[in-house]
Amino acid sequence: MFKCKMTIGLFFVGLLCAGGLVHARAPQPATQDKTEHGMSGSMHELINYLESQHTTGFLLIQDGHVLVEQNWPAPERDKVFASFVYERTKEGSLLEDVASAQKSFVSVLVAIAVDKGLIDVEKPVSAYLGTGWSRAAPDQEARIRVLDVLTMSSGLDEGFAYVAPAGRQFFYNTPVYAVTKRILTSASGQPLDAITKDWLTVPTGMEDTEWRQRPGALAGVGNATGLVTSPRDLAALGTMILKGGIGADGRRVVSQAGLNAMFMPSGANPAYGRLWWLNGSAFTVRASGRKDGPLIGAAPADMVAAFGALDRRLYIIPSKKLIVVRTGAAASDTNFDDEVWRRVAALLGS
Repeated sequence: MFKCKMTIGLFFVGLLCAGGLVHARAPQPATQDKTEHGMSGSMHELINYLESQHTTGFLLIQDGHVLVEQNWPAPERDKVFASFVYERTKEGSLLEDVASAQKSFVSVLVAIAVDKGLIDVEKPVSAYLGTGWSRAAPDQEARIRVLDVLTMSSGLDEGFAYVAPAGRQFFYNTPVYAVTKRILTSASGQPLDAITKDWLTVPTGMEDTEWRQRPGALAGVGNATGLVTSPRDLAALGTMILKGGIGADGRRVVSQAGLNAMFMPSGANPAYGRLWWLNGSAFTVRASGRKDGPLIGAAPADMVAAFGALDRRLYIIPSKKLIVVRTGAAASDTNFDDEVWRRVAALLGS
């Protein structure tokens, strides 16, 4: 039997008022087993659905209150998922390589580097990596800005060959995205692990997050390091964003201007900012092509999201002061995102 945790205490303490949310890691929230004490039908439906879709971790937090926190065991005999999973946290959730959700995490690091005057996104990538980092001709390469890499509009294919002028076409390109890590280390003069800890994970209270070398099967996609983290740490990142860039220790992590820039729709794809997915646009461009309508029709229009393979999700909805985290193996429902949001909306009564 599953157990749904319904908060009585607080995991994230505070409200989104003038100061925003204040994150507290410990102690764990007091919880009530709503399975045995009259769990609502909408709660039951959400939890059952998530469990049926190979979910391993789920968090729903509103106004700093943990409404749902649930962990499930790893699915058995799933070799793909096994490549992404590591140990467990002290709270019992799995530590997982969250795949391309790391891109949004790196976007925050780049925004911090911009705040520090270390990176200018309008400069060409070659200003940080030198010439010859791509297979484009020298004049073509010189026109590829850091911004173009952040918005997946570099004009390069996955082999770094020139396909189109920079800034014109959206192409979801993981190998070229990975260049942003090299830009960060070159601009800062420090290893990625060091800047991640100093700039982001310590001030936000992300105790279970680190970069790890991926096994060969995953490193072969052109992005050799994976971000290993937990549902609570992903929620801590969302909390910092909802708080306008202020970390758990009260220090500013990133400027409000930096956050605004991350979530500005790009010219090549209105549903994509700087390594963040955006909802509410008239059309969406994904790897499968263009479709009319928003990224997730059932989700609020102001939602921003980090997406990773196997349906790893961090959803942030400022208007509802809401954070939703989902980790696990790939969902079997091809309409998973919309179905989750329909159930969340029913639970929240919205």
